[in-house]
Amino acid sequence: MIKVGIVGGAGYTAGELLRILLTHPDVEISCVQSSSNAGNTIASVHTDLLGDTDLTFSANLNTDVVDVIFLCMGHGKSKEFLNANAIPAHIKIIDLSHDYRLNVEGNDFVYGLPELNKEAIRTANKIANPGCFATAIQLALLPLAAVGKLNEVHVNAVTGSTGAGQQPTSTSHFSWRNNNVSVYKAFSHQHLGEIKQSLKQLQKGFDQPVNFIPVRGNFARGIMATAYTHCELSEEEAIELYKKYYQKHPFVTVSDVNPHLKQVVNTNKAILYIEKHEDKLLIVSMIDNLVKGASGQAVENMNLMFGLDQKAGLRLKSVAF
Repeated sequence: MIKVGIVGGAGYTAGELLRILLTHPDVEISCVQSSSNAGNTIASVHTDLLGDTDLTFSANLNTDVVDVIFLCMGHGKSKEFLNANAIPAHIKIIDLSHDYRLNVEGNDFVYGLPELNKEAIRTANKIANPGCFATAIQLALLPLAAVGKLNEVHVNAVTGSTGAGQQPTSTSHFSWRNNNVSVYKAFSHQHLGEIKQSLKQLQKGFDQPVNFIPVRGNFARGIMATAYTHCELSEEEAIELYKKYYQKHPFVTVSDVNPHLKQVVNTNKAILYIEKHEDKLLIVSMIDNLVKGASGQAVENMNLMFGLDQKAGLRLKSVAF
């Protein structure tokens, strides 16, 4: 059994991670750390887990009882934690923050997008889990980059309120978010760096703009990204390209019909849909921001790192209505 430790166990991504790992056939949850909830039961914070676990939060991480650590803290906090705590070299680390996603000097984390870096993930000791918007957008664009046919891209993507984290803010609490939609961080979202990095990995020298307009949606979870770019491929050729690229990636499906968000919510699925409009190729990409966009993808990475079936523990069902 893989012994798991979770640091920052009280937030949305940690709650989703616990929901998945509690039924994972190859996992034992050994330690869930939360400074603010030490001594409290897991189910008192993640109330959907009532009856599923008797675990309590601990004040500190016990590295003697874990094989892998998931860091589920806010951006900047993972780096602080690793600088302050000596983690034994044999313990694998999967970070769900933004701290280690970019290839900069001194960063020994592998970027954990399985549809891009599956073989590198298998042999990695440290993984930087991708961002939620970044996952949806990259899945929409990677096949074109892989054959050098990606041009300037325009992306509009709407996300659920859980993407803002558990701590309430002026733009995440119910009375503001409900029946409301707004644009934020236009052309400047922090996930653009990792998106461009991955596209350049496949299409060397790619320097075209990725024009990204993020939108706050009036729902709790899920991301719908629509991307379009000039493309000489026919619709049939593009669909075949996408199906071929993702044929060995079990969580990505190219749909023949225009999808809707409820098909992916509560699952680790990514659904893509393609249309050609004159000289523009339109790609629709849908994921659950907390699962494929965060904790589910983190479990995929753990499975690959420990030589398990990539799908282990992730046969999650969507809610149709």
